[in-house]
Amino acid sequence: MSDIVIIKEIIQEAYDTKTFVFDWDAKVRPGQFIMVWIPGTDEIPMSVSGISDSTKSITVKAIGEATRRLHEFKVGDRLSIRGPFGNGFDLADDNILIIGGGVGTAAIMPAVVQTGADTIIAARSDKDLIMLDTARKHSKNVWIATDDGSAGFHGNAVQLMKEKLKDRSYRYIVACGPEVMLYFTYKACQELDQDCQLSMERYMKCGAGVCGCCVMDDMRICKDGPVFKKDQISKLKEFGVSNRDACGRVHNFR
Repeated sequence: MSDIVIIKEIIQEAYDTKTFVFDWDAKVRPGQFIMVWIPGTDEIPMSVSGISDSTKSITVKAIGEATRRLHEFKVGDRLSIRGPFGNGFDLADDNILIIGGGVGTAAIMPAVVQTGADTIIAARSDKDLIMLDTARKHSKNVWIATDDGSAGFHGNAVQLMKEKLKDRSYRYIVACGPEVMLYFTYKACQELDQDCQLSMERYMKCGAGVCGCCVMDDMRICKDGPVFKKDQISKLKEFGVSNRDACGRVHNFR
């Protein structure tokens, strides 16, 4: 069943990224997602980027037809949403390092707000960084990495993570971002004997584990994830290697 919500605020996070705030009293865990229907276009999965008792938000990067159409919505417009879906992060321990890469920063922000944990936010350049104000308001330490060196550490999120782990100890790493970032985050955690939880992304049609488009090995990202723990990830042979298109066909990354 869908809920109709009304957009009450729109925040311009970056030149191509907006946050849409709406009243919705559903219980949502950090790391869960919702399905958002854009009339005449598509229904797409979106991470919940802001959680309070009565207010939620999604943060949208305009990269395709549906997201570009969503960027045209105004305050007062209505959204049709379903959810929440999936498993969220396990945040029982707040001695964690949280990492957001690109628009994946939206998915980890509720965990930052809830725990106040140390946070790395990474992007291609300073123009692509999002949600820094929210992170700085709630986190004990916020470190920035940009590929081009235009802000913070000159390098990627994994390189900065390795630097921080030289003199800091965390119970586990929480991360969301492009799959290449997550793959090398996992590889680094293997090398360093560091526990981790990663939020995966795949093409999702239903959000409820029925259509099979988001299958990775024998796991459904929408139902069994999107958050996976290190022991689960170790069994995923397709992780960092391939994904599926809208028809379920497998495409290799390399």
